[in-house]
Amino acid sequence: MLITVSVVTGFKKEIYLKIIGFQSHITIKNRDINQTFESAPISKNQIFYPGIVSNKGIKHIQVFSTKPGIIKGKEEVSGIVLKGVSTDYQLDFFNKHIIEGKFPVVSGNKENNKVLISKKTADLFNFKVNDKMDVYFIQEPPKARRFIISGIYKTGMEESDKVFAFCDIRHINNINDWDTDQISGFEILIDDMDELDTMTELVENEVSSIITKDGAMLQVSNFIKDNEFIVQWLKLSDTNVVVILTLMIIVALLSMIAALLVIILERTNMIGILKTAGAENSKIIKIFIYNGSWLIFKGMLIGNTVGLILLFVQQRFKIIPLDPVSYYVDSVPVDFNVMNILILNIGTLIVSTMVLLIPALLVAKIDPSKTVNYK
Repeated sequence: MLITVSVVTGFKKEIYLKIIGFQSHITIKNRDINQTFESAPISKNQIFYPGIVSNKGIKHIQVFSTKPGIIKGKEEVSGIVLKGVSTDYQLDFFNKHIIEGKFPVVSGNKENNKVLISKKTADLFNFKVNDKMDVYFIQEPPKARRFIISGIYKTGMEESDKVFAFCDIRHINNINDWDTDQISGFEILIDDMDELDTMTELVENEVSSIITKDGAMLQVSNFIKDNEFIVQWLKLSDTNVVVILTLMIIVALLSMIAALLVIILERTNMIGILKTAGAENSKIIKIFIYNGSWLIFKGMLIGNTVGLILLFVQQRFKIIPLDPVSYYVDSVPVDFNVMNILILNIGTLIVSTMVLLIPALLVAKIDPSKTVNYK
């Protein structure tokens, strides 16, 4: 049960963190019917930016712009989405997943022509750090830009890795002929993911009355709404956990009842002697409850030790791999949640001890006159 809960919660946590790493918890964009990465611009000069971070629960706000393009190599051609970021962009996520080079510097008076690409893209075009990469943009008139690869990242989220590359936001503005204060939108990071709905509603209240220069309104969304397919897929794992834990508990409880029944049958003669000596049923029942509880405690101690060791080994050495194309992670993830471990242990101890009452109550039905000579 410990391994099941730790793996499933770790799996969900890992995928959610990767999704958030690419798009943050909450996004604010132009309320445009166009659902592609070719977004309509909004002004960066909004009344909520950057002051919205003063609200409790909101950790950070950053600007971004996106632009779809085409990479052309010697023989290969592939689509890509350039995500332009500024000096306020949080780099914690990508700093953990950069395998070569570094994130492009986006500060300074002049835009940097460096770009961060994924290992998926690098392998497809045989790119290396410091290589040149030509990107073509289909628009009127068509444009092209030559970037220099500053780094290569790998997150294991294959669908996102093969799409996104990161560059200076000023490149996107120049390609789109936008003003210096125009962007695709804002990304907001929050402190507690459990408060996502509350924080989304708070942000909606902040921006609902804002109308852009072209008469459009701003739209607030979050990573759950934007990734419903993945979220629904992850919710199926919760159902699997409930089924697995239920089956484990049933098997364990039946085994404990059977074990205690055997112990009672083996001690029938002793029970008769104790009753003949004047022992009350409640005291005899306590003997078997205490004995069963001790066995449960020892079993839980061994189970926790073995389970935690196996989980630690998997977390440290990643001995069980997964196909990132199917599972979005390259190995079985593990989450050491102290509260989950405590609840699981306390719940197991309480339920198991209560179930021991069922066979222990049979002690009251044993007649000492018939059992003293029982063999």
